[in-house]
Amino acid sequence: MRARVLLIVLGLLLIAVGSVAAQGAKSSATPDWSFNATIIEACSCPMFCQCYFNAEPAPSHEGQHFCRFNNAFQVNKGMYGTVKLDGAKFWVAGDLGGDFSKGQMDWAVLTFDSAVTKEQRDAIATILGRVYPVKWNSFTIAKDAVMEWKATKDRAEARLDGGKTAEVVLRHNPSAMTGEPTVIKNLKYWGVPRNDGFVLMPNEVEAYRAGDKRYEFKGTNGFMITLDITSKDTM
Repeated sequence: MRARVLLIVLGLLLIAVGSVAAQGAKSSATPDWSFNATIIEACSCPMFCQCYFNAEPAPSHEGQHFCRFNNAFQVNKGMYGTVKLDGAKFWVAGDLGGDFSKGQMDWAVLTFDSAVTKEQRDAIATILGRVYPVKWNSFTIAKDAVMEWKATKDRAEARLDGGKTAEVVLRHNPSAMTGEPTVIKNLKYWGVPRNDGFVLMPNEVEAYRAGDKRYEFKGTNGFMITLDITSKDTM
């Protein structure tokens, strides 16, 4: 009987040690991280993008449903373990497709600014999976490009390779009652738990000019948004 009790205790100890080891391995594989960034964003839908209220985007002039977008990120402040992300810039362009009710999107391309380090790229790629917790038919990483990013309350501009690869230009909402921005608040942005509101700014142009899936739209949806998410939010 005593031997049997000892075996049971030993078994429980082994399970406990294994559990601690597994937790330690998980902790070392995914360090604590934080991410606060502002996006200059535009898409092919009319103002304001119905994608936030429906399972499909607005139809195009040809009757097809798609949401072809350009999202230009600038990290305000962020950490991934010991890797500092402040000031990193990157671009996500693509098409959500015609029906995303099941979390399946069409395609996207991620492009980093040339100044982003390898460690920052690895961190951002992981964090993006939390910002956009969806599946893609195709998700690729393109060759680096010099990225321009600047914004005020009246105008926002972002370009890849001087606009040869991609371009977004947003302007102050012309239907605003004052010179202050028009802001939609208390609306969730994808998988992010916090944002400071959608600053509505219709685009003068939003274009992706690389590869065989090029597109360009003028006068369609656009906004700026500052988002905030940490690893604790995803536990």
